[in-house]
Amino acid sequence: MGTNDTTCPGPMKATSNGVFQGENPLQHALPLLILQICIVLFLTRVLAFLLRPLRQPRVIAEIVGGILLGPSALGKSSKFLNTVFPAKSLTVLDTLANLGLIFFLFLVGLELDPKSLKRTGKKALSIALAGITLPFIFGIGTSFALRSSIADGASKAPFLVFMGVALSITAFPVLARILAEIKLLTTDIGKIALSAAAVNDVAAWILLALAVALSGEGSSPLTSLWVFLAGCGFVLFCIFVLQPGMKWIAKRCPEGEPVKEHYVCLTLGIVLAASFVTDLIGIHALFGAFVIGVIFPKEGNFANSLVEKLEDLVSGLFLPLYFVSSGLKTDVATIQGAQSWGLLVLVIFNACFGKIVGTVVVSLYCKVPLDESLALGFLMNTKGLVELIVLNIGKDRGVLNDQIFAIMVLMAIFTTFMTTPLVLAVYKPGKSSTKGDYNNRTIDETNRSNKPLRLMFCFQSIMNIPTIVNLIEASRGTNRKETLSVYAMHLMELSERSSAILMAHKVRKNGLPFWNKDKSGNSSDMVVVAFEAYQRLSRVSVRPMTAISAMATIHEDICRSAERKRAAMVILPFHKHVRLDRTWETTRNEYRLINKKVMEEAPCSVAILVDRGLGGATRVSSSDFSLAITVLFFGGNDDREALAFAVRMAEHPGISLTVVRFIPSEEFKPENVKLEITEDQTGSCSGETRLVDIEAITELKAKLKEQESSECQIVYEEKIVNCHEEVCKAMDEYSRSNLFLVGKSPEGSVASGLHVMRSDTPELGPVGNLLTSSESVLTSASVLVVQQYVASRDSPVVGVLKNVTKEDSPVKDTESP
Repeated sequence: MGTNDTTCPGPMKATSNGVFQGENPLQHALPLLILQICIVLFLTRVLAFLLRPLRQPRVIAEIVGGILLGPSALGKSSKFLNTVFPAKSLTVLDTLANLGLIFFLFLVGLELDPKSLKRTGKKALSIALAGITLPFIFGIGTSFALRSSIADGASKAPFLVFMGVALSITAFPVLARILAEIKLLTTDIGKIALSAAAVNDVAAWILLALAVALSGEGSSPLTSLWVFLAGCGFVLFCIFVLQPGMKWIAKRCPEGEPVKEHYVCLTLGIVLAASFVTDLIGIHALFGAFVIGVIFPKEGNFANSLVEKLEDLVSGLFLPLYFVSSGLKTDVATIQGAQSWGLLVLVIFNACFGKIVGTVVVSLYCKVPLDESLALGFLMNTKGLVELIVLNIGKDRGVLNDQIFAIMVLMAIFTTFMTTPLVLAVYKPGKSSTKGDYNNRTIDETNRSNKPLRLMFCFQSIMNIPTIVNLIEASRGTNRKETLSVYAMHLMELSERSSAILMAHKVRKNGLPFWNKDKSGNSSDMVVVAFEAYQRLSRVSVRPMTAISAMATIHEDICRSAERKRAAMVILPFHKHVRLDRTWETTRNEYRLINKKVMEEAPCSVAILVDRGLGGATRVSSSDFSLAITVLFFGGNDDREALAFAVRMAEHPGISLTVVRFIPSEEFKPENVKLEITEDQTGSCSGETRLVDIEAITELKAKLKEQESSECQIVYEEKIVNCHEEVCKAMDEYSRSNLFLVGKSPEGSVASGLHVMRSDTPELGPVGNLLTSSESVLTSASVLVVQQYVASRDSPVVGVLKNVTKEDSPVKDTESP
């Protein structure tokens, strides 16, 4: 590129000899480029951190960061601009940015599945068409106002099309990010918005191709026609020639095996070759990469492997350079005078009015509620990277001047920034309509009401599935007429990586979990088949669900889903798993924090499953199913809930249940024992709590008398203990059980005498810690630690009942919400 000097300087050398030899590294291409990248990454990440409390997508920080580095802010200093971003370095910066953009557009194409577009419902399709047509018309109207004032020299047809496309775009990746941030990604409104945005995205690229074809320097309309026809021919060649070859390559990359390097290199070469061809035609190099991504086979391991290899480098390193390249062309100072600012207001108003009104009117016509229709209108008004691509192509082709370019960039920032607060203002998904009829919040209440039991199982990976299915089989109560409803929720972390958006796209497509790419096998198909097969063989309704959210807020998804589904219990996986040598290994420490928050905020009972291979590595048939379950009963709300769950399980003919009640002897002195659990303290029972415990045991003894005429296999035993060592010794007698059910916060004098040497897992309670991390009790059994929902729970500590002393008011067993 040229500079302000009268003579054109020679090309920059790639590397310098260093400052000790008298050379300035910033006068050489490579060190200057490294400095530019470091500044860009630092500034955009800092801005993203500052905007995070406002729940803004990262693209806002990247656009604003580019503008701040440009002539609108820091670039006003000629010393800074000539030192860090000299004109002679911009060619290298633009080239690298566009190279990264080529591969990013290939990843964007991978997000769009043409098969899912065919299955788009009429409602989403109508909303998408309305969200394109009306803004496009408003964009054409706006272009006339701009041409008559500040865009006199713009050619008519290309300018009209560029303005129409710029106002009608909806940014699919940015929209998915916003939906995830405000917990709407897997809701009905989120699915409609994503479907409509996907259709909008495809239409925008087609219109952009038309705009680029019209914006060629050739004055003859025949030239534009040849460009457009050549582009159509390229797309047909990709579909009918390249796509079969890519499918052949994908079939040669089986699941569970690493993709061969020459296949990856061949694919990247095809992407670059396609970009060269579309640039040669006169459309733009980006179109070639995008088309290859769209036609690329989405099934199998190959697509996931490519995303894994490309996304971090492209999205994290190269893509911010494109925003800086755009920001260096944006000079807000060119917007001067009342007329220019008035035109900015006009552009923003037309962009918002056309998109929002068009979407809302059609949504209401499709019988979407008003609040959801308004939310859809605001969501569809989201702009992003594609908007900047359109504007930059228009500026590079001379269709948009500096002033219009700055106006359109500010419009993109404003419309995207306002999306999240406006959606949260008009649409309140947190307002639950289930509170009125949400009565059975515990398993004990459900058993007494003879209503269908609703359980929500949360899991982290496919490795949890056999244990979950075995626990479902144990819980279904074969003698009951009412059915068991199970909601299996996969916990999926939402990250900034493009594969997270691809994951969200698959959730939108089929409503079923899409598993992480680091697992071998087609996990989604495996899990769906496993649940569907089990559902057909038993009277259990199993519905797979997916929670896609940041780890810091995913507990909100769990609690909200539990309330919406009126679950009686949420069962969470322990944050550690057993290695082959039978030692514990932390899966992710974030899961422990999730468990604590769910236990604190859940609207129902909660259990943590410490899995040591419950029932083996695979699920066996119902006729061969057998488990030995032991309940360690000390007293209190949590222990009664564990007992109620176990009694329900005991109705299965393959389950033998042993209930062990610990009774203190007259010599038992709990005050001599030191407690070492930091976050969980157990206290003595109040008089009413002891009465409710006795009532629960009485009901159990009544069942024992009736079990001769049923298939229940229940054994009740009482252990009179003198000290803590005798409690551990009694527990050790049942170490051969498959599953222990224990309360998280047992009550009574025996429970107050329990102590453990390790307290890094207080969420398991004293008994759970003895069974999992203490040398006093050696067992390989799985443990289910239960916390009963109590409406009056004050939650002084995460998921822990307050200590109940004789002076405290008694806590009731269960309360209606």
